[in-house]
Amino acid sequence: MTTGRQKTEDATINLTPMIDVVFLLVIFFMVGSEFSEAESKIPVNVPTAGQMQAMTRGPDELLVELERDGSISLNGQTMTITNLKTALSEYHVNYPDVKVVVRGEATGSLQQTVEVLQAVRSSGIAQIGISTKRINR
Repeated sequence: MTTGRQKTEDATINLTPMIDVVFLLVIFFMVGSEFSEAESKIPVNVPTAGQMQAMTRGPDELLVELERDGSISLNGQTMTITNLKTALSEYHVNYPDVKVVVRGEATGSLQQTVEVLQAVRSSGIAQIGISTKRINR
């Protein structure tokens, strides 16, 4: 007579997938260590931080306009050539890199333009631009 129990197989764990994963991890770390060793031999110049300075806005361009009637204005304020020279000299002391644009009428006096340019130059300003007003026809 047989008993109700049949002989069962022993339960085993398949180790093949685990061995495959471990093998892949070993290869990964071996390759990774080769890259890190090669990278350590590359010379790298790391940038350094300089001394911190406050960022200040530079001065705007000054506009000297010559009108047809002979009047001179600095940024819209009418003045004489001597007052212009004084104002530009004071401005140049505060802002050494200031730029000045001299704008004249297309039909204006060349002599007056030369006098204004001389006044701007004698005030110490080195960056001078020249422009003309467009004639509307």
